[in-house]
Amino acid sequence: MRWNKLTDQHLQEGGSPARLTGKLLTVASLILFVSALLSLVLGPVSIRPDQIFLEILDHFPGVTIDSGLSKVEAAIIWDVRLPRIVLGLLVGGLLAVAGASYQGIFRNPLADPYLLGVAAGAGLGATIAIASGATNGEGMFDALPIAAFIGSAVAVGITLLVGGAVGKSTSTVTLLLAGVAVASLFTAIQTYIQQRESATLRQVYSWILGRLSTSGWDEVIMILPYAVISVTIMLAMRGALDVLAVGEEEALSLGLRPERVRWMVIAAASLAAASAVAVSGLIAFVGIIVPHAVRMVVGASNRLVIPLSLFIGAAFLVLTDLLARTLQSPAELPIGVVTAFFGAPFFLFVLRRRSDGII
Repeated sequence: MRWNKLTDQHLQEGGSPARLTGKLLTVASLILFVSALLSLVLGPVSIRPDQIFLEILDHFPGVTIDSGLSKVEAAIIWDVRLPRIVLGLLVGGLLAVAGASYQGIFRNPLADPYLLGVAAGAGLGATIAIASGATNGEGMFDALPIAAFIGSAVAVGITLLVGGAVGKSTSTVTLLLAGVAVASLFTAIQTYIQQRESATLRQVYSWILGRLSTSGWDEVIMILPYAVISVTIMLAMRGALDVLAVGEEEALSLGLRPERVRWMVIAAASLAAASAVAVSGLIAFVGIIVPHAVRMVVGASNRLVIPLSLFIGAAFLVLTDLLARTLQSPAELPIGVVTAFFGAPFFLFVLRRRSDGII
């Protein structure tokens, strides 16, 4: 497409990098690898990195190596830590890339994956599942993540329908206001159900604070298709977001349809956030602090910010989950508490920079 070929030229004229460099990708990949390795090694049961490497190598076809691990230690790696790490990578990457996409489409560094009612919808869905006692399944057969995903999807769908019904062209302000209204409605319904089913308050509260507890690989399998679809769309649209940042008239002159791009990006980002929330609960601030931190380092180009946010967001959530698991070992902190500990001060920092006219 013409707009895709000319994006780099327009970005270079604006002073922003136009291409992903090997150096940035290498650094992001290294951060991701180190984060996953630390999370594999550290925990209530410490396992040496060389033993983990040999254990993983032993599972390659045609390779037989004695890692020196007991059956219990091997089970800890394959049935407990690895599924949790992979789930953390997926959830963190999805929340961060959704945040970067929302910030790009709304042109606001304070935009958040929960912007269009994702959190409220997921909270209502989870509350209904818990209050009805339909949470006795395991992994992908548990009604809780399914109900949370359905609630998120319904909330976002209503927001998009209401926001798009106001006029022929959908403004970002209209969508934001629709999201606030839908979130308020869903939160009110959730509060009503909690008051009627007070015995479930503790379980609902625990889910709202976020967690990455798994029953194996089922949660990973559940979220993986949505992750592939949504991330593929957002990566494909990152160049179009840079063209839109130049101006709608410029985008039209290059053969780009701004309204179509907005809907595709919003739908993909909402799908990513909804699927992440469905398996992890509400983990705040990842979608704000990671994309903004990346943007502070590499500039405003979405062609850089979106894929790098995917890598850094995945690493960030794995590291915060490691802290949640080890700070009060053998007890665990809710991961949402840890992300809020880092995210709230960073959010205030961003607000201060905006009030000073820096961003």
